[in-house]
Amino acid sequence: MPDGTATREVRPGSRLRALSQELEELRATLRKGGGEKRIQRQHDQGKLTARERIQHLLDPDTPWVEVGLLVAHDQYEGQAPGAGVVTGVGRVQGREVVVVANDATVKAGSWWPETITKILRAQEIAMRCRIPIIYLVDSAGVNLPYQGGVFPGQYGAARIFYYNSIMRRYLRVPQLSAVMGPCIAGGAYLPALSDTIIMVEGTSFMGLGGPNLVKGATGQVVGQEELGGARVHTEISGVAHYRVPDDRACLAKLRELVGELPVEPPALLLPEGGAAPLRDPTELYEILPDDHRQPYDTHEVLECILDGGHLDEFQSDRAREMICGTGHIDGVPVGIIANARGLIKDPRGGKPTFGGIVYTESARKVAYFIETMNRQRRPILFVQDVSGFMVGPEAEHSGIIRAGAEFVEAMATATVPKLVLTLNHASGAGYYAMAGQGFDPDFILSLPTGRMGVMEGESAVMALFSGQIEKLKAEGKVPDEDLTTRMDEVRAEYERQLDARFAAARGFVDEVLVPEELRGALSLLFRASNHNPGPHLGPFTLPDSLTPDHRG
Repeated sequence: MPDGTATREVRPGSRLRALSQELEELRATLRKGGGEKRIQRQHDQGKLTARERIQHLLDPDTPWVEVGLLVAHDQYEGQAPGAGVVTGVGRVQGREVVVVANDATVKAGSWWPETITKILRAQEIAMRCRIPIIYLVDSAGVNLPYQGGVFPGQYGAARIFYYNSIMRRYLRVPQLSAVMGPCIAGGAYLPALSDTIIMVEGTSFMGLGGPNLVKGATGQVVGQEELGGARVHTEISGVAHYRVPDDRACLAKLRELVGELPVEPPALLLPEGGAAPLRDPTELYEILPDDHRQPYDTHEVLECILDGGHLDEFQSDRAREMICGTGHIDGVPVGIIANARGLIKDPRGGKPTFGGIVYTESARKVAYFIETMNRQRRPILFVQDVSGFMVGPEAEHSGIIRAGAEFVEAMATATVPKLVLTLNHASGAGYYAMAGQGFDPDFILSLPTGRMGVMEGESAVMALFSGQIEKLKAEGKVPDEDLTTRMDEVRAEYERQLDARFAAARGFVDEVLVPEELRGALSLLFRASNHNPGPHLGPFTLPDSLTPDHRG
C-alpha cells in the first residue's frame, strides 16, 4: 500500500464486495472464450489465443482497460463470450493504443452483430483520442445465421471500413493490422485499409473468397497458401508489407512499428504519475452502503480517487447536492462533478435538499463550472449517483426546465475529454445531464453497484399500478394475489435491468470495474484522451486544416 494512504477495516460481506466477486467469476469465464478445448486447438495450430497475443503486445505491468468484455454474455445461450472479439485500451512502447483482437476460440472468430458494435466502439475511441489502433485479425468472417444483424445497415459491418477510411484520409490515426489467421471476404478490407499489414507464414490467409468459394464460383482448385497466404501477399500481390515466421515475431514487429510512429503534441503536458490517494481505493467497499438508497459521504469516495485526496471545491457552500471542484488523478489535472448523497441542510435555514437530485440552483452551478473547465481545457470526470431532476410546483416555478437545459447544453458542447464513473444510480434526466452515453463521453465506467434506468423498480410499480391500488384502498380492499404477483414481476425485471452487468452486456458502459482497478483505469483513459488537442465532439470531428477548403 502506498505511503500516506489511510486505511480502515473493510466490512466483510458488503454489497459492493459481493457484486465484485460475482463480476470476477463472470470475467474469468468469459476470458476463457470458447473453452479449454478450443484454446488447445489454437495452440496445436501454432497460434496464440487473442488474449495471449494482447499480453505479448502490451507493455508488461501496465494498465489494460478491456472495453466490452461483458457484451452479449447473456445472449445466444452463452455461445458468444465477448462477442468473439477482444477490444480495449492499453500501452505499447509507452504510448496509449487501442487493440482489436478476434477470438478464434469463439466460432472461429466470426462476426456476430455485437462484434460489429465492439469493433466500431474501439475505432471511435481511436478516432476521438487520436491514438493508434492495432487489429489482430483471425476471423472466419460473418456468422452466417446472424448475417441480418451484421451485414446491412448504417452501423453494420460497412461502417468499420468507413471508419478505416476516415482515419486514413483525414484524421491520420495510425492503423496497424496483423493477419494472424483467416481474413476472408469483406473482412479483408479492414487490414487493406490499414497503414501497415503483417502476415504470419503458414497460419494467415487473406482473400475475398476462400478455396471453396473459388471452386464454386470459377471451378478452379487452389490451396489456401497459394491463393492468399503470407508469401503470396508479400511477394506477388503486394497487399501485405511484412512477413514473419510466427505469432511472437508478429507481435514483436508490431511493437517495433508502434515505437517508430511519430508523436503528435498532446493537449496537456502531463507528469509520469501523481501522488497516492488519501484513502486506499479498497475502502470503497466500506464507504458505499449495502442499501443503494442509503446516504454516504461522496467526499470520502473522492479521497479514494484523487491524488492526496485533495479536491479544491468550487462554490462549496452553494447547492451542496452537487459537488464541483478540481484535483488530480495520477498527475492528470481534472475537473470533478459529483452527486452528493443524503439530506443536505440549507446553511441559510431554508428547506433541506436531497442528494442525488438536481435542483435549479445546482444545475446552474454545474453549467457554469463546466464552461469554466472547458475554457481552461481541463478534462472532466462525472461521478454519477443521480436519481433525476427535482419535480413539483416549487421546482417548476423556479425554472428548473431552463436551468436543466443550460446544464445539458454546457455538458453536451464542452469540447474537453469527458469520462463518467457510475457509483450507484444513473436515473432519469439526471443520467443524461451527467454525461450519459447519448452525449458521447470519451469513456463510461461503472462500479458493480451501478444501476442504470429510467427509475427504480418501486417507482415503476407505483407508476404502473398506483391507480389500481388507490381504487382498492377506496373500496377498503388490498391487492389480490394476481396483482401482487404482477407487481413483484415488475420489481424483479427492473432489478435485472438495473444491474451493471446488464448495461455492460448491451454496451451501455465500456467497462465494469472493481475498486482496485479504478485509479489505473482512470489514469490510462485520461492519458489516452490527452493525445487529441482538438475538440472532443463526436468520434471524428475534423480539424480545420482538413476541411475541404484546406486539404492538400
